[in-house]
Amino acid sequence: MLVLITYDVSTISDGGTRRLRVVAKKCEDYGVRVQNSVFECIVDATQLKKLEIELEELIDPTVDSLRFYILGNNHKRKVNHIGAKPSLDVEGPLIF
Repeated sequence: MLVLITYDVSTISDGGTRRLRVVAKKCEDYGVRVQNSVFECIVDATQLKKLEIELEELIDPTVDSLRFYILGNNHKRKVNHIGAKPSLDVEGPLIF
């Protein structure tokens, strides 16, 4: 299933810049960055739960936030891209 993950990490708090970098790196392990703090990830239910737990452990919940938008398996008709940067096929080979 496709899951859209967004995060807001406070970089003005202690360790914020490091948390931001670590959260982005963890999301890269599961998906593709489509905007600054937005990742598209193709995962199953177990991988999603694991990712949620891992990300929760990385953030400071008093100042940071995470959002998970579960778009499901029929996601191709649910995502419209307009504007700069070509849209990536997150299910295809990721060769840059």
